[in-house]
Amino acid sequence: MDFNFPDVFCWIQNLPPISQWETNSIPLNICSSTTSQPLLNLTISKTHQSSKLSFIIVADFNIPMHLWTSKPLKPSSTKTTNLLDEETISNLFINFVQDIFHYGSNKNSPFIRFPKLDSVPNLSNIFNLTFFTLLLLICIYEAPKNIRATCISILKDHLTGFQSRQASNLLMKILGSNLQEQWMRSVNLGITNWVGEARDQIQNIFATPCSLFSYAFSTYGLWKVQLYCPALCMDVEKSKSNPPERLQFSLKYHQVEGVLQFNYKVVIEEKWLEIMVNVDNIRCDVTKLVNDSLVKERGAGVGEKHFPSRISLQLTPTLQNQVVSLSVGKSSENPQKEIGIDKGIEASFNPPNPLGLKVSSSESTTVSLKPWKFEQSVYGYSANFNWFLHDSMDGKEVFSSKPSKCALINPKSWFKNRYSSAYRPFTRQGGVIFAGDEYGERVMWKVDKGAIGKTMEWEIRGWIWLTYWPNKRVTLYNETRRLEFHEIVHLDVV
Repeated sequence: MDFNFPDVFCWIQNLPPISQWETNSIPLNICSSTTSQPLLNLTISKTHQSSKLSFIIVADFNIPMHLWTSKPLKPSSTKTTNLLDEETISNLFINFVQDIFHYGSNKNSPFIRFPKLDSVPNLSNIFNLTFFTLLLLICIYEAPKNIRATCISILKDHLTGFQSRQASNLLMKILGSNLQEQWMRSVNLGITNWVGEARDQIQNIFATPCSLFSYAFSTYGLWKVQLYCPALCMDVEKSKSNPPERLQFSLKYHQVEGVLQFNYKVVIEEKWLEIMVNVDNIRCDVTKLVNDSLVKERGAGVGEKHFPSRISLQLTPTLQNQVVSLSVGKSSENPQKEIGIDKGIEASFNPPNPLGLKVSSSESTTVSLKPWKFEQSVYGYSANFNWFLHDSMDGKEVFSSKPSKCALINPKSWFKNRYSSAYRPFTRQGGVIFAGDEYGERVMWKVDKGAIGKTMEWEIRGWIWLTYWPNKRVTLYNETRRLEFHEIVHLDVV
């Protein structure tokens, strides 16, 4: 659906002083159907019996329906030509962010502090992105059913466009990591609810909002990628039937939060360059989108959720004409296998047995196997990093297998009580952390010296698998989901 979204920031900046208003409100069309029929308007209105203003999102029907109203705002003094001064626009921007947070499960208002808006680059794009993200959540939760799907589909196309993605990267840096996580949990809770509703109604799933958000930056010898994705929106690779209703609720309201950090270094030799990259930190968590009380009330318990079972990353220089070779480090050692034979002889007096002896012998095999195995490999000039989780009972890779029925009833299996056991392969919160001192020796590209003074581009491509095996719940249900992402990072050869 084609619709040119308005520049809300520019519209606000150009609003006339109140003294020039001919009516008590000024509307702006912010979402229209293919027939150019207005669906939603943003209206600025004088507050009755007050000198303050309010912004209102209105569903445009015969009887207008107010879906959202801003906090009252104070207009600029009569000495200025702008209706709103910088401080008031900053308060409106914070109002957007706070209301996005309020759609999440954490109802406590966080402390929000931003730099002065005049120091923020591309402020208009960031302001507009924040407004339309709030509008997306308002459409999911507040819009009438007869326009909800249309508005969400239009907004999805806009928010996943190039300009919006660029603005998202800038906004994430302004928010900082703590507020960023709260932002993404609020947004992805809304997306999860909408995807669930669309599937229940057998609607077109491709009309749902984008499920994966990721961004990357390169600075100070560091490449960093951060990503978020609702578990419900990940591709299902294998699944056994449908989970029970309460278990389905628990598995539905989670998201993947990943941080990938690589250190890079350029060493100039006499005849070539060496570009060395090593793993600094790989973190992957599966976090709740709703609070514990709701999971306990309607779900199968807070301990029933997916866990990371495989992480695969690929680093590739996008232009390879000056690359000469690629060297990788070693992978995890193969597990040691110890074979021991225990024999015992028991003597007893048994009348039916003339010898009176009972002989027994046994043979035992033990395997020393770490739950996570790391492998490096090469494809052309791409360096591949792979972390695989293994079942300690039979050594099989978890992401591509299913638990045996014997393991399902064995209370000492590693995936039972997997978030509290002393031998758990995860953090207590259910995630994983791979640090460079244990996993991921460096990889090295040898490059022609003609690259000096240039900026080289690398693609970081990745896949994350999440698996569910029962934790405390008694069920045969199990499944594995997967997401894929790719980002571009840069390296200045100096």
